[in-house]
Amino acid sequence: MRRCPITYEELSKEEDSYSQKGLRLLSRQLTDLAPFPYSQAEQLEQAKMMAAKLSIQGVQPKISATLNSKKQQFEITELGGTFIIKPQNFMWPHLPENEDLTMRLAATVGIDVPLHGLIYCKDGSLSYWIRRFDRPSLKSPLKHKLPVEDFAQLSGATRDTKYRSTMEKVAKIIEEFCTFPALEKEKLFRLTLFNFLVGNEDMHLKNFSLITVDNIISLSPAYDLLNTTVAMQNGAIEEIALPINGKKNKIIRHDFIDYFGQQRLGLHRNTVTSILKDMEQQLDHWQHLIRISFLPAPFITAYQELVASRSQVVF
Repeated sequence: MRRCPITYEELSKEEDSYSQKGLRLLSRQLTDLAPFPYSQAEQLEQAKMMAAKLSIQGVQPKISATLNSKKQQFEITELGGTFIIKPQNFMWPHLPENEDLTMRLAATVGIDVPLHGLIYCKDGSLSYWIRRFDRPSLKSPLKHKLPVEDFAQLSGATRDTKYRSTMEKVAKIIEEFCTFPALEKEKLFRLTLFNFLVGNEDMHLKNFSLITVDNIISLSPAYDLLNTTVAMQNGAIEEIALPINGKKNKIIRHDFIDYFGQQRLGLHRNTVTSILKDMEQQLDHWQHLIRISFLPAPFITAYQELVASRSQVVF
């Protein structure tokens, strides 16, 4: 069964690699999308050359790009990029498919994520693309760039010390800087639960950011969400990157619900219950999305089993 790598919906006989719905999400002008004109190796080389010039953070290779609607293709650019493209990684297989799926799961439980999807490349490989949330204007991306600061910057940490913190300190940053901290703490609780459920044990300080829009400071849309446990093929040694209640492993329901959600974040019991209910109701849908994702069969099975196991801890 052929599916669109942007929407996951089944392709019609008239559709080639992408559904019309998926193309319209990218641009109303698109009737097709050309393969990204770089192989996996060429993309990694481009990312290596760009690494010192771009403000894009993270250890995964990244390419700055724009969408040329007239030519119906993504194009690499060093200045004014409005999309980020992440190619396949020789060290960790199928990261693009993993990240796209994980971001898709996040959206089902009310976590704000940018427009994203997968694109076929000239060698047949799949790369992951995501719209830059800090550059809302496609026509004037640099002129209308939004202020964004990650939690490492806000707490004085560096790339080398981004794991030397706690989720309690993450909450403190929200309380100190956000315009409406109570709302942002609800978002933090939802995101924290989600990361545990999907095996994202790499949510360090640089993967949290604040964004300023119309003088309101809030959590940015989520990014860099991965099932790192599956990506590392059981090489993960911790359940979360930043400890909760002094724990990185063997975290129980009490740590999330009673301690972090109600005691530390100060969320009302009804709010916590509502968030839990929202997530539990999506578990069957998650299993469906994982099953129809672009991950290979062994990764699909591992992802499904991990979600089922973690769900027993939370629910």
